[in-house]
Amino acid sequence: MQAQRHTIILIQPTTNRATRTFMDYESVPAAMDGICGQFEKRLKEANPNLRNITYDVSDLYKYIEALTDLSALVFDPAILAYAPFDRSWIKQQAFQRLKRLAKN
Repeated sequence: MQAQRHTIILIQPTTNRATRTFMDYESVPAAMDGICGQFEKRLKEANPNLRNITYDVSDLYKYIEALTDLSALVFDPAILAYAPFDRSWIKQQAFQRLKRLAKN
């Protein structure tokens, strides 16, 4: 099951190469939560006077597209290596995660 595979998110928020970093998670859903959390943190920084901040998936997609670089490495036990995934895959996974959370 891909959901429980160790996942590394590689992110570069700006064109400055010094902003490159990574975040690692125990699963794909946890990684998507991390990306959404980063987005929510940016929203709170941009809107410090708002108590409740809401957004929809198109806002999250705009955030993801605005990042200089974003990719994921997901551990594949079949090959004992990390498989790379691009921004489009991350957007799909984030959407699926938000959809699941909205149902609960």
